[in-house]
Amino acid sequence: MAEKKIPYKIYLTEEEMPKQWYNLRADMPTKPAPLLNPGTLEPMTAQELEGVFCKELVKQELDNDTPYFDIPTEIRDFYKMYRPAPLVRAYCLEEKLGTPAKIYYKFEGNNTSGSHKLNSAIAQAYYAKAQGLKGVTTETGAGQWGTALSMACGYLGLDCKVFMVKCSYEQKPFRREVMRVHGASVVPSPSESTEVGRKILAQFPGTTGSLGCAISEAVEVAVNTPGYRYVLGSVLNQVLLHQSIIGLEAKLALDKYDVKPDIIIGCAGGGSNLGGLIAPFMGEKLRGEADYRFIAVEPASCPSFTRGAYRYDFCDTGMVCPLAKMYTLGSGFMPSADHAGGLRFHGMSSTLSQLYADGYMEAVSVRQTDVFQAAEEFARVEGILPAPESSHAILVAMNEAKKCRETGEEKTILFGLTGTGYFDLFAYEKFHDGEMTNYIPTDAEIAAALAKLPKVE
Repeated sequence: MAEKKIPYKIYLTEEEMPKQWYNLRADMPTKPAPLLNPGTLEPMTAQELEGVFCKELVKQELDNDTPYFDIPTEIRDFYKMYRPAPLVRAYCLEEKLGTPAKIYYKFEGNNTSGSHKLNSAIAQAYYAKAQGLKGVTTETGAGQWGTALSMACGYLGLDCKVFMVKCSYEQKPFRREVMRVHGASVVPSPSESTEVGRKILAQFPGTTGSLGCAISEAVEVAVNTPGYRYVLGSVLNQVLLHQSIIGLEAKLALDKYDVKPDIIIGCAGGGSNLGGLIAPFMGEKLRGEADYRFIAVEPASCPSFTRGAYRYDFCDTGMVCPLAKMYTLGSGFMPSADHAGGLRFHGMSSTLSQLYADGYMEAVSVRQTDVFQAAEEFARVEGILPAPESSHAILVAMNEAKKCRETGEEKTILFGLTGTGYFDLFAYEKFHDGEMTNYIPTDAEIAAALAKLPKVE
């Protein structure tokens, strides 16, 4: 049978869009370890979590057994502004690399926020609105999540308070302004406006901040402000659930042309885009229906998977959040000011951590300058300037395609292009001017941070 001609871009129709999110945990033989109350070290109850998160989101967070959740009509209607997102066959990149590999990428940058983050932002804002809340608080690293949440809140008439990691606040002023366009207030973190922020500044004078710091500040404000709840852009089970729309669409598009990927690659910071992309494929692997090779790509400057410990740890630097069992560098680990701000988190999703621990996927860490070199090569042949975070996946996808060139294997590669880099031109400037560095933490630095992990048996 002759191979079907694959178009450059494969689109689903609105009618073909998924009507349900897929809960990967339902098919996991070993479920992710529960969140623990840091005071009692007992599993967090729904009642305890509802003091921080929206009630419906808590249900999603704790459900390990329901395989599918209906996507509310209002959210599906919002999705139609920018979804279905295209699945692109990277013909030009294949030709440039001279590889027999077939390369596909799921492009999530076709919305105002410029990334996949809007998929969960509108869901979390919707449930906050439905609960009758006044507003929400959050953190943001590179700014994609803050931009997405501010857009969703602006659309639904919710107040939005964003704590933005200080180095990104300074490096990416235009993304900050997009948040303000949609009505959000944006504060560089750590700040003097919260008790935990002042404590972190006293302990780490001159720090450029981290996602862990910003989470602490956002949670403090949420729990102390009536009518507000905290929402998170990655890591949590509920976020991976919402982001499964990425993988579900990708699989539907590939199935149209009887294409089965051999390798699926995503960048890994907290885990939202990676978890969303791999969800339906990993589900098939867990059920024994198909096999795939999954690769998580993280920065060498913040290598949670590849150099971290699989332990219970705080999700935030201020140690006010529940404990999660995850691959972690320690909540006190302060990553260098890399330009991939969305990947500068000390830990990793509990769901993905369990899968990694059980051997269902691989992880690699890569250097910042290599990432930007790959990003530039990609932009020149595929016509999209990628975000620094996405470019981690691009680098490894290109490396795998080059291996196919050497071996002659015709593998099919799928990776996630999580967003665009047009607000990241400061980073590209540093790369072009030769001012970009590759900071890699020493074993001693990581050991010092891990030594401070909470003692949980």
